[in-house]
Amino acid sequence: MTQPRTKLERIFEAHLQTLVPTLRSSTVSHYRSTARHFLTYLQAAFPQVSRLSELRRDPHLLGWFRWLCERQPPLCNEVRFQHLLHLRRLLEDLTAHGLRPDLIRREDFPPRDRYLPRPLSLEDDRCLQQELRQTDDLLCNALLLMRATGIRLGECTQLSLDCPRQVGPDEWAILVPLDKLHSERLVPADSAVRQIVVRILALRALAPPSKLAKSQGMLLPSRGGPFALRDTLRRALAHAAKRAICSTHVMPHRLRHSYASEMLRLGVSLPALMQLLGHKDVRMTLRYVQVTQQDLQREFHQARQNAAHPHRPPTLPVLRAIPSADLPGIGQALKATRHLMEMYRRRLGNEQTKRKLQLLERRLLAIVSQLRQFDIPEK
Repeated sequence: MTQPRTKLERIFEAHLQTLVPTLRSSTVSHYRSTARHFLTYLQAAFPQVSRLSELRRDPHLLGWFRWLCERQPPLCNEVRFQHLLHLRRLLEDLTAHGLRPDLIRREDFPPRDRYLPRPLSLEDDRCLQQELRQTDDLLCNALLLMRATGIRLGECTQLSLDCPRQVGPDEWAILVPLDKLHSERLVPADSAVRQIVVRILALRALAPPSKLAKSQGMLLPSRGGPFALRDTLRRALAHAAKRAICSTHVMPHRLRHSYASEMLRLGVSLPALMQLLGHKDVRMTLRYVQVTQQDLQREFHQARQNAAHPHRPPTLPVLRAIPSADLPGIGQALKATRHLMEMYRRRLGNEQTKRKLQLLERRLLAIVSQLRQFDIPEK
C-alpha cells in the first residue's frame, strides 16, 4: 500500500510495520500485497465497512474469495492459497480489534496445484551441455556449473572466489552460500566440476576492469550486481537452448531438476539428494525428481535378479548318502529328520498341521532318548 487513506488501511499498514523486524522484506511485501488486494475489493464492494469489527465471513470474506476466483487473467490455486494464508495471519493478529476467529476456515483454501518436475529430456540435456561447452564463454561455463552441481540461479551469482574447498585427500566441494532457506552447504565436486571452475577463473581474469571492480571477491563478475547477472544468465541460457534446438522451453531451474533426476538415476539416496539440493524436507526433494520408464525397467530387472538367488537351507549329509545300517547311522538319520521336519514346519501357515508335526517331532525325540540308552556316540 502506498499512502494509507482509510482507517482500515492505516490499521493494516501499522500492523505490517510491526512485522518488518521479524520477517524478511520479501515476506512483508507478500503480506502487503494481499492486504492491498483485500482492501481494494472491500472498498469497491462494501464501502460502508470502515471498522474491522464490522467484517463478517458472509458476505465480506466469501465475496472476496469469489472475487479472487473471477480475476482475469485467472489466478492459479497456489496464488489464491497464499492470499488466503496471508490474510488469515493478518486477521488473526488483529483479533484484539474485535474480529471473529473463524472468518477464514480450512475448507476455504483451494487445493494446491500438484507441482510436476520438469527436467530436460535426455536428448535436450545432452545437446544443451554440448552447446554450452562449444560456446565456452564466462556465462556458458557458469550455466554448466549450475547443471553439474544443481545449485540455484541466485546461489550461482553469489559464489565467492574461494568457493572450491578441499574437504579431504583428493576430495573437493563447492561452498554454496546462504540461500533462500538461510543455510549454506558443501556440494561434492568431481574433476569435471573443478575444471569448470578453473575455466571460469581464467575467463574472469579477461573481464573488463569495470566488472571486476564491482564484483570483488565474487566468482562471476557483473557491472549491475547479482540481480542483473541473473537476467544475463537467463538470456544466455535461452540463446544456447535455441542454438541447441531444444524441443521445450529451457529455464535455469530446469537444470536443477535435471541434476536431481540424474543423481537419483545414478543411485544417490533421497536423504543424500536432499542434502545436495539444500532442502530441509524430503517431500520437497520428491517434487524435484522424475522416475522415467527406463528407471522403472532398470529397477524391476535388478530386483528380479536379486530374487533369482533366494536363500536355501543347507543340505545335510544324510540326504546325499545312505547312513550305515548300525546304531550310529540310525541316530544320524533321526537327527537329520528332526531338523528337516522343523524347517518344513516353520514354512507352513496351517496351525493345525504345524501342531501335528510338533507332536511327531516329540515322538522322534523320545526315540532318540531311548537309543541313547544303548550308548550311541554323537555324530
